Amino acid sequence: MEKRSTINTNIVCEHLLETDKKIIVEQGGTRSGKTYNILMYLIFYYCPNNRNKTITICRKTFPSLRASVMRDFIDILRSYEMYREESHNKSSSEYILYGNLIEFISLDQPQKVRGRKRDLLFINEANELYWEDWQQLLFRTKERVILDYNPSDEYHWIYDKVIPRDDCAFFKTTYLDNPFLGESIKQEIERLKETDEQYWQIYGLGIKGITKSTIFRYLEVTEIPEQAKFLSYGMDFGYTNDPTTLIGIWIDDHNLYAKEYLYRTLMTTTDINKFLRDMNINRELIWADSAEVRLIDELRRMGWNIRPSIKGRDSINAGIDLLKRYKIHLTKDSNNAIQEFRNYKWQEDRSGKMINKPIDNNNHLVDALRYGTYSILSKPNFGKYAIN
Repeated sequence: MEKRSTINTNIVCEHLLETDKKIIVEQGGTRSGKTYNILMYLIFYYCPNNRNKTITICRKTFPSLRASVMRDFIDILRSYEMYREESHNKSSSEYILYGNLIEFISLDQPQKVRGRKRDLLFINEANELYWEDWQQLLFRTKERVILDYNPSDEYHWIYDKVIPRDDCAFFKTTYLDNPFLGESIKQEIERLKETDEQYWQIYGLGIKGITKSTIFRYLEVTEIPEQAKFLSYGMDFGYTNDPTTLIGIWIDDHNLYAKEYLYRTLMTTTDINKFLRDMNINRELIWADSAEVRLIDELRRMGWNIRPSIKGRDSINAGIDLLKRYKIHLTKDSNNAIQEFRNYKWQEDRSGKMINKPIDNNNHLVDALRYGTYSILSKPNFGKYAIN
């Protein structure tokens, strides 16, 4: 149990002080005060009672980090007249508080993620991260990890692999737990009851759910059923930032089963050839991204039964429509595929209205699955398809 600060902060973070668990999970709806309270805990409790500690505050991308939790941190210091210009290294996004180093990093800064060890880690909007991101951060954290998020995913590694741990404390908050929230804002949140039931569940009640913008629902399975028939492999190519991926696909009536085999950056044609040989794929059919004609040709010359995926007008949406006709099952060890499916969503316009175009980001295994199914189970026809 930690010492209390002598400063009267009027905050509701008692639960952070009472638990001695290594991992703290803060699940909450909008305006529940979870992020603010965690920052107050760091500023008024953890830092005054420690010296020479390294505290990392992290989010998926740097622009979102800077516009949210980093700005809130500085605003709190200023509101309590604690901000010191000489303690703030703006170029490296670091601040010295009571002799402790507080660094702000994002997952688009891999050299920092895989860099020095830290004593305490705070991951803001943790449901944006991949399982591998979490592991890399956790392995380099000595004392405590705090996560917060809105539960906008019905399935997530946080629910499956973090909350059940013996060393994890779980807390759920809603807007009603925030004593500083104005009545007009409360009324706006409560209007979600009538306007959007899913948003009310997630952002009002802080209960996990799936947003309307999420494209696919899926189930997780331990293994591929014996009666399922192998359909093909799907492959998407990447190199520096994007991974090369390979996914196996099976079919059983209206059920599609998929297993992730490859998710790796910096792979040359020689590397891919060796990987396929080690997998002992033989002559089984691989449908790959048709935009990479040279890579496909090189792999064919090496003896692989690889073909460019069939694409037609509006083939992305056609492929999505085809997949949605099936019940999708992903093997539980397909960690990257599961994460991509959880976060594969429709774009929204400035008014928040969904548009019929998926967000083109972190969808490499989704694309590979689409190549391997659309090329066999459908035929392009001016943007529409017909199942053979």
